Amino acid sequence: MKENGNSGRSIKSNETLFAIIESLKEGDGAGVTELADRLDLAKSTVHKHLVSLERNRYVVNEDGRYRLGLEFFNTGVYVRNQYDIYHVAKDRIDRLAEETDEAAWLIVPENGLGMFVYGVPRNKSFSFDSMIGTWVYLHANSAGKAILAHLSDEEIQQVIDRHGLPAQTEHTITGREELFAELEDVRERGYAMNLQEDLRGLHAIATPVICNERPIAAVTIAGAANRLTEEQIEDELYGSLLEAVDDIELRLVYG
Repeated sequence: MKENGNSGRSIKSNETLFAIIESLKEGDGAGVTELADRLDLAKSTVHKHLVSLERNRYVVNEDGRYRLGLEFFNTGVYVRNQYDIYHVAKDRIDRLAEETDEAAWLIVPENGLGMFVYGVPRNKSFSFDSMIGTWVYLHANSAGKAILAHLSDEEIQQVIDRHGLPAQTEHTITGREELFAELEDVRERGYAMNLQEDLRGLHAIATPVICNERPIAAVTIAGAANRLTEEQIEDELYGSLLEAVDDIELRLVYG
């Protein structure tokens, strides 16, 4: 079916709106002229979108410089609260972090990426405020690999086609065959490891949360690489992690 002119203009306008929001996020705010130059748009177009965003509380105008507003926070809290896994897992992740004295995370997959939905700091390995709500590539993260290992080969290939296998550090898996071999190892072990693959100096272990035979999330224990060795991951942390995930899965089924 041929797309009519009004529909095409509406889609272009939406794309412009999203580009403005992303640019404000990446630049920690900007003025109209700065945004127009950065995005190669007319100042009148940028101003029109900013006025609309301000009217709906999504941006704040501070003497001609615009920044994202708290309405995004309101929306984000609402979205997170729609996920049963967040409510079910939150207390158990608190306990897991206390038991292991390491950081514990809940990561949820969506559209071929993973997001840090909840986390508990137990050390100074992370800046937690900057990581909650952050997207990660599934192939470069222990939780992501735990999730990928429980998808079909076709689904894994769709993720690769959409997002590629970009290197995050020199240790990141960037080849398709290497990734598939790693995922087979994950299935055999029952857990995935991240050995400085997305952040230098970080080691982590993760196991997926399975519901209705699908991976809906993964729980991760993470810490400094010089403290969290492979041996400690396997000998000391895996049991605690598996117990926590089993508890979460039971709560998903039985409430």
